Amino acid sequence: MDGFPTFGAERLPTVLLAVIASTFFVGFGGGVVFPILPNLGAVLGISAFTVGVILSANRWVRLVANAPAGALVDRYGTRKPFIYGLLIEGVATFGYVAALVMLPADSLGSIVTALPTVALGPLVVGTDEWTVLAGIAVASETWFILARVLWGVGSAAVFATAYTIAADVSDGGTRGTNMGVVRGGITMGFPAGLVLGGVVSSLAGNVAAFVVAAAFALAASVVAHRLVPETHVTSVGERTSVKPWDIDTSAPAVTVGLVNFGLMLAYVGALFATLVLFLAANEISLLGLDAQGTSGLFMAGTVVSAAVFMLVGGRVSDTRDSRTPVLLGFLVVSFVGFLLLARVGSVIDLGLACVFIGAGQGGTSGPMMALLADLTPDERMGRATGTNNVFGDVGGGLGPMVSLPLVEAVGFAPIYAACAAIPLVAGVALLVGVRRETGSFVPGRAATDAAAAEA
Repeated sequence: MDGFPTFGAERLPTVLLAVIASTFFVGFGGGVVFPILPNLGAVLGISAFTVGVILSANRWVRLVANAPAGALVDRYGTRKPFIYGLLIEGVATFGYVAALVMLPADSLGSIVTALPTVALGPLVVGTDEWTVLAGIAVASETWFILARVLWGVGSAAVFATAYTIAADVSDGGTRGTNMGVVRGGITMGFPAGLVLGGVVSSLAGNVAAFVVAAAFALAASVVAHRLVPETHVTSVGERTSVKPWDIDTSAPAVTVGLVNFGLMLAYVGALFATLVLFLAANEISLLGLDAQGTSGLFMAGTVVSAAVFMLVGGRVSDTRDSRTPVLLGFLVVSFVGFLLLARVGSVIDLGLACVFIGAGQGGTSGPMMALLADLTPDERMGRATGTNNVFGDVGGGLGPMVSLPLVEAVGFAPIYAACAAIPLVAGVALLVGVRRETGSFVPGRAATDAAAAEA
């Protein structure tokens, strides 16, 4: 690799390579729905609000699953939660297939008429009632929601364990790099899913795209079972129960969580949920693909940019005495990206906006998680990661439910312009939280180590 910058990647522990591979494969199932479902909603008779609910259901589930997942990691280790989380995500991806291959209406009618009338006290369940219940059971939106719910449970375990593994095998000089590459591995599967969802659905149909994503997602759990060891048992023998509210409420966890909330609200909640509709409304196409295929390519480009700058931002923060300036710089990059998006008039304009937004999102991820690990004792890192994920999931879950109806009401440009202000507000929250914890807006490595030791 002479002549090419590696940013420290040549020193990655083997376990991190296994984590990256596993999360990359399972990420297909996370990205495949975004190019397909917004357009499919009209075909299935699903309202914009219901589409938003489906896209964000996994994040709402993680609101109650993140904290138990983090607590499980701190008490029982990383290996089993990581493997089982990947397996659950693989099963969930098959739910997308079920959503599209349910019984046709004529078959449903013949089955319903054969069901007996049942008297349950004053309640009589006859043909009409069976029809309603069966209609709900086979409705595509029901299966999509169930699949996203399962995905939320599995991904809560995967996220909590992946970052904790990276923290376990890192020190102050490698933490930013390792966090960046793990985050990059988690997110690189997502653009692959976006491309798969857009291109494969355009060429071979929606069912084919979901089947391929599901196969890769299940393969991820096999990779993890063979290659990921235990890294984090800190309290062997402790078997207390875990609760949804068992989270880390320290200043570092809440501060990093608030930044994550804002970024996910704008990035996934607004951009990803509305891009396919934006392309269709503005008749923007790439390589002759329709809106679904084109949105998959643009979103993939955005996430590739994010993955590259996750590694860059993490590595640069490892070489500086303070991570705060690096974080602030990338938040400004995100601000510029959304301003460009609000003024898009061509394919080139949109591509540039996506690169900036991805760079801003990715560049903050590695340093942000490294800063959290700098300020958090090892035995609390699982719960601190859970807290960060809770905030991120509130932002990512709220975004589609708000942005899709608002886009119909006021248009795209005002929504994207409003999103540009979010990274700036996140930067203010970051400075306030870091100052409160360390006594400085730009604390050096010694100050963060001291804060973690005191905590």
